[in-house]
Formats: sequence, C-alpha cells, structure tokens
Amino acid sequence: RVDILDPAILRPGRFDRKVTVGRPDVQGRKEILEVHAKGKPLGDDVDLMQIAQTTAGFTGADLENLLNEAAIYAAKEDRVFIQQKDIQRSFVKVGIGAEKKSKIVSEKEKRITAYHEAGHAILFHVLPVYSVSIIPTGTGAAGYTMPLPEKDEMVNTKGQMLQDIVVSLGGRVAEELVLDDITTGASQDIKQATAMAKSMVTKFGMSEELGLINYDSDSEEVFVGRDFGHTSRGYGEEVAGKIDREVKRIIDECYQKAKAIIGEHRGVLDACAELLLEKEKITGEEFEALFYE
Repeated sequence: RVDILDPAILRPGRFDRKVTVGRPDVQGRKEILEVHAKGKPLGDDVDLMQIAQTTAGFTGADLENLLNEAAIYAAKEDRVFIQQKDIQRSFVKVGIGAEKKSKIVSEKEKRITAYHEAGHAILFHVLPVYSVSIIPTGTGAAGYTMPLPEKDEMVNTKGQMLQDIVVSLGGRVAEELVLDDITTGASQDIKQATAMAKSMVTKFGMSEELGLINYDSDSEEVFVGRDFGHTSRGYGEEVAGKIDREVKRIIDECYQKAKAIIGEHRGVLDACAELLLEKEKITGEEFEALFYE
C-alpha cells in the first residue's frame, strides 16, 4: 500500500512506466467474498475459503459478480439461501463462460470429450479436482476440468511447469488410447504445452543444454522502420536448432509420462468417461471416489 501523500510518488519519472495492481491472494479473496456476502443469505454448504481457493486470478469485481450471479441462480429456483451449487454454476459463467446446454452435441462428440476431459482429470489427480464437465461453454470449449489449488503460487518451479505440460497432454493421450483416430480438440492444449516448454528453455534458464541465457525475443522493442512481427532474434541458426530440439525433448518426455500414468489408470479413465456421459458434470469427490472402487 502506498499512501497518497507519500513524497516518493512525486519523484521525476515516477509515472514513466505502467504500474499494475496485483490481484488478491487467497486470503484477500476470502475477505472480499465476506464483504460481498453480507446481505446475501448463504446455505450451510457454502464454504467461502473453498471458493477463494478456486478463484485464483479473480479480481474484486469478479468475486462480486460471482456472488451476484449465484444469488440470481438461487432466485430463479425460488430459494432464499444461496447454495454451493449456485456458486459452482456462477463460477463457470464468470471464470470460464456460460454453459450452453442447449447446444446440440452428437453422442460421438460427447464420448470423445468425456475421454478427453477424463484424461486431463487423471493427470490432475496430483492436485484436488474441483469438478469435471463435458457441457460446452461460451468460450468454445467442449468441456473443462477445474483443479482446486491448495494455495496461490507467486513463482513456478521447473517441476510444476513440467507437471502442467503433462496435464495439458492428457486429453490427446486419452483420445489415442480409446479412439482409432485423434481429433483437433487438443489444439489449444498443445499450443499451451509448447509455449510453456519454450519459455522454460528460452526465458527461465531451465535447460542444461542452453544454460542460463535468455533467448526470448518476444519482448524486443519494435523500432521505427522495422516491420511489426519481424523482430530479429539475438541468436543464430545453431542455437535456434538447439532450442527446437530442447522444446521437442521436453514435450516428448512429458507425453510419455502422461501416457504411462493414464495407461496405469485405464480403469479410472473408462469409469470417469462413463460417469460424465451419464451426468455431464461430476464433482471432485465423485471423481476421487473412482480411484477407490
């Protein structure tokens, strides 16, 4: 917090750079939720701390909108109290995009999506899973898997980033195990995994082959006379080849790990997909129970 009368704000050049306000951490989100929950009757099953844990990245306005949407869902069902299911529905609308249950989806596509999301969910098993759904959303996603992080992380470790890549590849791996073909459904997952692997190599010095050198050129300034999108890179073809090979190595190793884990839990994959086809959306508790049946 900076006091408005702090003379430091009068230093020359103080406003020469953009200053952004950080988003609240989990405790901050809980306190914001408590403020906006005043005047809104909450059911006994509503856990504000759990909501705070699932809303990493939400602003204060997002959290206010979350509870307002939940109140609307409760009112539509002529209920006085907001229930946890209202919060879950409003989270999807605010954080992911409104579900489109009216969208016509073929049984084949639903089955593909069920296995795709089940693949992600199994790899998310190292974290608590909040919910899994095969209901299309307004953002164009055919379904989603929502993890429940235990706490906000200000920095990412190499191990965590590798785990994220493994999880990203879970949908494609599940498709390969079950279908005779693969689909375009994993395109965004592959894009995210590739971008993360490239950042590990070029930006964060996480490659022994390339060492502690920043090869990331995305942040280079565009000068007058230089075409947009055609910034020059600060390394030659030999280094470019090493970067490509390291990115591919990381993706390939994560893919093999994802394939091994999902193959080990093939029974859970089938059971999760069948449950999703039956219910369209399952809770984290329902998903975790599949590992003990």
